[in-house]
Amino acid sequence: MVGDGGDEPIIHFVLVHGATHGAWCWYKLTTLLLSAGFKATTVDLTSAGINLTDANTVFDFDHYNRPLFSLLFGLPRHHKIILVGHSIGGASVTEALCKFTDKISMAVYLVADMVQPGSTSSPHSIMTVGEEQEDLWEFTYGEGADKPPTSAQMKEEYRRHYFYSQSPLEDVILASKLLRPCPVRALRGIDKLPLNPEAEKVPRVYIKTAKDNLCDPILQDRMVEKWAPSQLYTLEESDHSAFLSVPSTLFTCLLRAVFSLQL
Repeated sequence: MVGDGGDEPIIHFVLVHGATHGAWCWYKLTTLLLSAGFKATTVDLTSAGINLTDANTVFDFDHYNRPLFSLLFGLPRHHKIILVGHSIGGASVTEALCKFTDKISMAVYLVADMVQPGSTSSPHSIMTVGEEQEDLWEFTYGEGADKPPTSAQMKEEYRRHYFYSQSPLEDVILASKLLRPCPVRALRGIDKLPLNPEAEKVPRVYIKTAKDNLCDPILQDRMVEKWAPSQLYTLEESDHSAFLSVPSTLFTCLLRAVFSLQL
């Protein structure tokens, strides 16, 4: 089922980070997937991780997602792509689902924005980064104080509570060295996708995080109710960053979801 080369089907996990994070945040889950014989690829979206683009220069959601689109475009047809998005990375997953519908075997939303194409995001979206939250976020005004902010980073004193309340201290320290501002302007375009009936046919999985201080489980339930997935899982002991707090449980959920496809 995993595949071992040639034109045999290969299950390929593509992991998409959320705001201010990067490919690095998936290191535990990637290790588990690779050890189990799967192919796993992580990607730094534009201005994230080791991508050197300044977040203050990224104004378009397509620009932000370009590394993901380039990766998916280049993958061969026999790769059965399991596209996993975390937090606001769910919006990137949905846009990729609409652009590469015939390549994606399953879309997984890990406590992620899951907005149906053709609809609009809830005002209680999972990851809202707006000026009304200036107590939580530190904004940069790259075009001047009289213009909307161009990037944002969660203030250091709030990160453990909102991102990593159940995660090991060493991972909190690691994250403190690697988090980067996210491009606020680009993220304003996440609810602009038109209707896409073909994308609706791709199986979707939603994974809830029960001890999440950033996205209340009630808000996660609202996301699920508005666009019901084919499978729903709950990580009972997870904070917002399940890939750090409960990587083995997350891995098990992904295996269960993928095995249901019978690829």
